[in-house]
Amino acid sequence: MAQLSPYLTFNGNCMEAFEFYRSVFGGEFSAIMKNSDIPEGVPSMPGTDPEKLLHISLPISAETVLMGCDMPAAYGQAVFGTNFAISINTAGEEETTKLFNGLSAGGKITMPLGDTFWGAFFGMFIDKFGIHWMVSYNKNPQK
Repeated sequence: MAQLSPYLTFNGNCMEAFEFYRSVFGGEFSAIMKNSDIPEGVPSMPGTDPEKLLHISLPISAETVLMGCDMPAAYGQAVFGTNFAISINTAGEEETTKLFNGLSAGGKITMPLGDTFWGAFFGMFIDKFGIHWMVSYNKNPQK
């Protein structure tokens, strides 16, 4: 079965964002590569900041890895929040509440956490980095 791995692009603050995500989810980064890690002789984008992230990975579970990078200046600016959301399905209300509260800190709640008509404990928000999230615990898994 395929593994879904959300990939997030930032405008220079990718490391700050991933430190925040790690503070909520826990764990350790499985990969961190700066533009300065590109081997000599391998072409890189002109004007690339050597201290910005080329790639970062944060394992969330055995099935999910959150990945990201800083947008190379040659590609322009990343446009946040209009084309995707990251959906997290949890094992219970306590975990749902912890992740919702942790990730939404400093952001904007677009749907408060609560019971829904479809049988889930669910909420949505935009985090302080402009990323859209949905957090859900399905109380009635047979549905």
